[in-house]
Parts: sequence; C-alpha cells; structure tokens
Amino acid sequence: MNTPGMARLRAMRLAKDAMDRDWADPGLDLDAVAAYAGYSRYHFVRAFKATYGESPGQYLARRRIERAEELLRSAGLSVTEICMAVGFTSLGTFSARFKKQTGTSPSDYRRRHVRRAAAMIPGCYAMLFTGGFKERQHSGPQDEPKGGPEERNNGEAPARPL
Repeated sequence: MNTPGMARLRAMRLAKDAMDRDWADPGLDLDAVAAYAGYSRYHFVRAFKATYGESPGQYLARRRIERAEELLRSAGLSVTEICMAVGFTSLGTFSARFKKQTGTSPSDYRRRHVRRAAAMIPGCYAMLFTGGFKERQHSGPQDEPKGGPEERNNGEAPARPL
C-alpha cells in the first residue's frame, strides 16, 4: 500500500541520498536537493525538518563537518584545502560551523586528534579521493605535444646515441 506518508518518506530519502552522495559539491544547493524530492524549496524544507528533525542545510553542513573531521585527522592538507574539499566556499563559515559542531576550531581539532589516526595521508591523495582535483578536458590532437604522444617528455633525459 502506497500511503502519502510513505511517498513523502521516499521523496525525503531520495533527497537525503543526494546530499550523502554529493556532499562535497559546493554547487549542491537547496533548489537542487528539493528537485530530487520533487518538492518546491519551501515545502521541501518543512517536510525534511518534519522527517529528520533538522533542516536540509543543517544536515548537509553536519555531514560536511564530519568529513572534515576525518580529513583533519588523516590528511596532510591545510585547513583551507579541507574547507574547500568538503564543499564550503568560505573559510570563516567553515570554521564557525566546525567550532559550533565540535566545540573546537579546525586547527585545535587537528592538534588534539592527529595522533589517533593511523598515518597522515599525503594531501594530493586526499584531494584526489575527495574530488578536489578537477579532470582536465582533453579536446583532441591540438593538445598533443609536437611529434605526437610517443614523444612526450616523461621526465627522463632524452636518449643520446652511443
């Protein structure tokens, strides 16, 4: 039986799943998430809060802060890099929300918890994992170095005849 309550719960779950999947995307906004649920933004906010006890913005910020805690414990990234990697566009907003949720600043959190992580992950790997690096678009032959792909410089000295 498909009741209105079940339909609402299904719609809220779709939106919540989208936030869980796309949490690092700074372009993930209320309109986009409401569209996943098939609701207007205003009706969505009321329905989400009634279902989960917090607004969509609070939920998304909480999830992003949880990811930031992970990165602060385990990645060799600066606080600013972590801020951007988890989807915040303002370091001030990130720091304020982080402190509100955890009771400490991101830098203090790192100092207190870094030894509890196994080993620091190099920042380049953490950025790759979180999607912090954007793929470079390869548009065709005009991007190839002269002489074609076989003559790319791989960092080694060119071979000299003996």
